[in-house]
Amino acid sequence: MGIEFRGVTKKYPDGTVAVDDLNLTIEDGTITVFVGPSGCGKTTSLRMINRMVEPTSGTILLDGADVRDSDAALLRRGIGYVIQHAGLFPHRTVLSNVATVPLLSGWDKRKARERAAELLETVGLPAELGKRYPAQLSGGQQQRVGVARALAADSPVLLMDEPFSAVDPVVREGLQDELLRLQSQLGKTIVFVTHDIDEAVRLGDKVAVLRVGGRLAQYGTPADVLRHPVDDFVAGFVGKDRGYRGLSFLSAGDVLVEDVPTVRVGGAPGESADWRLAVNDEGEPRGWLPPSSTVDGELSESDLVAGGSLYQQGTPIRGALDAALSSPASLGVVVDADGKAIGVVTARQVLDVIENHPQGVTR
Repeated sequence: MGIEFRGVTKKYPDGTVAVDDLNLTIEDGTITVFVGPSGCGKTTSLRMINRMVEPTSGTILLDGADVRDSDAALLRRGIGYVIQHAGLFPHRTVLSNVATVPLLSGWDKRKARERAAELLETVGLPAELGKRYPAQLSGGQQQRVGVARALAADSPVLLMDEPFSAVDPVVREGLQDELLRLQSQLGKTIVFVTHDIDEAVRLGDKVAVLRVGGRLAQYGTPADVLRHPVDDFVAGFVGKDRGYRGLSFLSAGDVLVEDVPTVRVGGAPGESADWRLAVNDEGEPRGWLPPSSTVDGELSESDLVAGGSLYQQGTPIRGALDAALSSPASLGVVVDADGKAIGVVTARQVLDVIENHPQGVTR
């Protein structure tokens, strides 16, 4: 279900223009990210889609129909909506929170709760959390419940207003991964608001960069926005390191993965003049053992140096370079989809692939 903004403006009685003549087409089944500094009209633009904010002029079309032709309450009930801090009802259990929209849509209680339980599983939450209250969940778990509740509308459209900004970076990355996984399965039309260009680049099929005053500065694929900013404002907003961010769109398939000496946590490490990667019994990396380290008895994790980031094979080359640069051994650890170590890469190997890439990288 596509969304189209045609000359949409929002001007408040005091003269403040939040959105100024926005013209934008959001394609069916894609993630479009509104990004920009505070006061650029990101959230206002999002909320005009479900009529939580009414435009002063212009037209918003949802699947070709003017949203103003629909009853506002019915329109909102049929569109998934996720906000920062999840916005859950504190006095209701998790299961009851997720079942809210199906119940409002006339489902019987049993069917609504069954649907809610299915959705908890869909967003990666164990069934037993359904009996808890929001205050008993972590921030990341609450946000997953918020996504489940939005999906309960079973609408092709999902609006997300800075949904992951209130959680720590590790949880945030996990939630981003979860959203991409869900989108690969469900194919929703998602409009996502963020102030974080890295999040926009990671999630968006298209990115709309808005400037203060609510004017659209640039609209295109993340790669286009990073490589070809239309003006100084966009170039400044995406940052001087946009070339590094552009590595998110290059494959690491040609980077040579080399073997690395390993030792097992709990085993007798012996001695070596080289850095060695320590792994657990499942083959997962746990850290590095420095050259010529002396360990009495069995190797423990307290004997290790933290290992930097990990690069999952098959993901963009940016992760490979980051792993190599963050490693104390200058060797980026490569893992498979199960998290097991399969080898290492060096920054030089990664840079050689980048330099030889036919598309090049933004300088």
